[in-house]
Amino acid sequence: MDYLLLVLVLVFLTGFLFAPLGLGGGLLFVPILHYVAGLPLDASVLIISLVLTGCVSYGSGFVHRREGLMADELIRNTAPFAFFGAVIGAFVVNAMGDSLDPVFKSLAMLVLIWALIKTTRRIRQGRSEKEGGEVEALPLRVGVGFGGMASAVLAIGAGAVYIPVLNQFGGLESRRAIGTSLGLMMVVVPIAVIVHALLYSDPWPQVDVLAFLVIGVITGSILGARIGLQIQDRIILRIFVILLMIILLRYALDLTDLVFF
Repeated sequence: MDYLLLVLVLVFLTGFLFAPLGLGGGLLFVPILHYVAGLPLDASVLIISLVLTGCVSYGSGFVHRREGLMADELIRNTAPFAFFGAVIGAFVVNAMGDSLDPVFKSLAMLVLIWALIKTTRRIRQGRSEKEGGEVEALPLRVGVGFGGMASAVLAIGAGAVYIPVLNQFGGLESRRAIGTSLGLMMVVVPIAVIVHALLYSDPWPQVDVLAFLVIGVITGSILGARIGLQIQDRIILRIFVILLMIILLRYALDLTDLVFF
């Protein structure tokens, strides 16, 4: 894998920045692997991204669990819907074959726009102090199921989906929504990895350095989670918005080049 040191640094920083946000980092891991490491945008890159995303979810998730920021009952009740979505998503990726690149980026842009709308609305409204408020079961399950599918299709933890869904329909304030989002990732991402790996039959790229990337991202996520717990919610959410806008612009430029050049 070319530019190993740069990729390792970027993976560490992604784990560090995304862990306190309740995100897995796949929104950045795929661009890092695709643009910096030079790997083709296919199912193998999605699997590697999901492995790194899972590392972030576990590294940060254990910290959030120790702080009592996971709603375990909510995770148990909604995880089956996320599992189902992840399996569907893996089969969708397998069916796309060579058309994955433009489809992936188009779908990613839709998720990014949706997450931007939800998060900016959350910033304007301020932090809700209620905890364990009214749960809207149907939209909660549908939203989490969509998050599982997005996780498998876009190789993300789907925190960009889970967090606003848990906020709006799960009755959780921001910090517990973040912790619960990580808890969902800890059980859903491995399912997505397994199904993708079973369906993938093409030659694998050079992945012998994956162990170094795993160590780097776990270290970054643990440090990021510990430091991030001391940061105000509004600051965390604003960082989230900035990162989403950067990624959205990158994909938009790629699709523009594909259409017009």
